[in-house]
Amino acid sequence: MAIEGPFWRSIAVFRVASLAYAIVLMAQHRGYEQPVLGWLVIGVMVLWTAGATLAYSVAALRRWPLLVIDLLVVLACLLASPYVQGAAQGEAGTTPVPATWVAGPVLAWAVHGGRRAGAVAAVAMAAGDLWLRVRAPDVPILINGAVLLFLSGVVVGHVARLAKEAEERMQRAVEMEAAQRERDRLARDIHDSVLQVLALVHRRGQRLGGEAAELGRLAGEQESALRRLVADRPGETGAPGSADLRTLLLRHASSQVTVSTPATPLVLPAPVAEQAAAAVGAALDNVRAHCGPSARAWVLAEPGEGMVTVSVRDDGPGIPPGRLDEALAEGRMGVAGSIRGRVAELGGDVSIVSVPGQGTEVEISLPA
Repeated sequence: MAIEGPFWRSIAVFRVASLAYAIVLMAQHRGYEQPVLGWLVIGVMVLWTAGATLAYSVAALRRWPLLVIDLLVVLACLLASPYVQGAAQGEAGTTPVPATWVAGPVLAWAVHGGRRAGAVAAVAMAAGDLWLRVRAPDVPILINGAVLLFLSGVVVGHVARLAKEAEERMQRAVEMEAAQRERDRLARDIHDSVLQVLALVHRRGQRLGGEAAELGRLAGEQESALRRLVADRPGETGAPGSADLRTLLLRHASSQVTVSTPATPLVLPAPVAEQAAAAVGAALDNVRAHCGPSARAWVLAEPGEGMVTVSVRDDGPGIPPGRLDEALAEGRMGVAGSIRGRVAELGGDVSIVSVPGQGTEVEISLPA
């Protein structure tokens, strides 16, 4: 990922700076009894710093084999320190030959694998450092270096992981924005050509009647389907596991069913949105079954104070008084089960208002 580039460059700078510090300590002969061997270790460190810096600059090589080799090489240089220090190992003023250079692989593991990988590398390197101190006689065991290595691995790994996640979110946002711009462009082109032709065919067919009316009806259905397609905005469903109720409701739109939704998403948990849309579908099925194929219906969805309200209104003959109770007694569960039952399980409420000769309105209220 591009966001990792600055991290790897920073690690390269750290390796070079810490190598320079180790060379300065070696030049001062800070208690080293075997300086020739010490300079040999420094030579290995110089070669590996150059090789690791070059290898980590290639994204394809930033894999676990390189990370493991990096850890082993640095750990070997650290474990060679007792042979360089001799009897002076652990005395005041003496420092392991690699000094702070040992933190390089810890930082690399943290950037590549996150805080857990950084912690594992820090534990391995700290174990080598503590083993050197345990071997030194009459020397107090200090864990300051081990603690700093562990904190560095965890903190850098956590920051690197956050940066990667932020880059992924940004990339998804850019892709969705580009897709939406293309969708808007296509929607404008379609609206200026295909949708207008379909709408014209629909209106003319209804006026002419006969077979032309059937063609007009089909054109109207295709117009509604095409409008749903260009109006559907992917990526506006909110958090994972949620859904935009508008998108589900628009699937019910047709030449006989008009669906009106707000401009902003009606985000609900996906199961809730699907069940709410199913309840609306059941209400529309009742319209077709009891009001005839020519009946029109209107679906209106709107947000409220902690609620989402969806109403389904038709221009049919209405429901005679007591008919719903009779249907329930006869075992017909269309309203009681498919609508009221669904909504009740979601913690919502259903109200039905019907006037004979003036149509029926089913209002579904759900907690947002």
